[in-house]
Order: sequence, then structure tokens, then C-alpha cells
Amino acid sequence: MTARGDFIAKFGGVFEHSPFIAERAYDSGLVFVPLTAKGVHAGLVSVFRKASHEERLGVLRAHPDLAGRLAIAGELTEDSRQEQAGAGLDRLSAEEHARFTELNTAYTTKFGFPFIIAVKGLDKQDILAAFEKRIHNGAQEEFETAAAQVERIALLRLLSMLPEG
Repeated sequence: MTARGDFIAKFGGVFEHSPFIAERAYDSGLVFVPLTAKGVHAGLVSVFRKASHEERLGVLRAHPDLAGRLAIAGELTEDSRQEQAGAGLDRLSAEEHARFTELNTAYTTKFGFPFIIAVKGLDKQDILAAFEKRIHNGAQEEFETAAAQVERIALLRLLSMLPEG
């Protein structure tokens, strides 16, 4: 088995700014050698789903706004920067940026966490369409949708780091 510190250093950021998930997965024996994307994902997701509502909310809140102030300031994690750039969110027109800012503000005000979507394979129009649809969801539905998107983001990140398995 990989040393605990090495595992946490490598996988602690898979769930945005939430190393406790990798720590608990490792400490609970939910991670098995050989490490594969699907295997590590299963362990991390198990911990995420068993976490308290407040912990899960903290994970959601750790995600940056799409095309938001952290992106503009160059303060995204490298994973988030690459993901947003891949969807073209680093190349928005002034009007598009204004619409994202408006939606980010309304969404965060309504739900208490940023809009989260696994952007891989999507473009800015796809993301805006999902944003405009999901902002009308109820609080519990959107919490569960955002949590599922966090899990998908984690899998995509792991697939870039490990064999699929």
C-alpha cells in the first residue's frame, strides 16, 4: 500500500480543497493496490457520501465560481483552471462574463454554494443552459445534483492520474 502521506499528497485535492476525504478513505481501508481511478474513486465517494451534511456543504463551497473572481485573479487550483479553460470559460466576451457573474450571484444567493458542473466535454453554451435550468431547482434537488457533479469531477481528475481500472 502507498504510504498515507503520499496518498494524501497525491489525492487530497481530488475533492476540491478537501483532503479529509482522502485521509478518511485511506484510514478506513477503502483504498486498494493497485491504485486505479475507479478504485480510488469508489473509496473517496464512499467517504464523501458518509460525511455530514455540513462537511458535504463545505466541499461544495470549496469549489470556485465558474468564470468568477478567482479565475480572473489567476487563483484557481491547477485542476480547476485547466477544466474551465477546456470549456472556453477563460475566453468569454464581456457580455458572457456579465451573464456568468449574474448567474453565479443569483445561484449562490439561492443555494449557499457555487454552481458546480463537470465541464469536461461541455462548452460555454452547454454550461449556461445547465446553469439557467438548474437555478430553478429546489434546494435539496440542487444539493444532490451539485454533489453528483463533484463526484463526476473527482472521477475525471482521477482518470487523468491513474489507469481506469
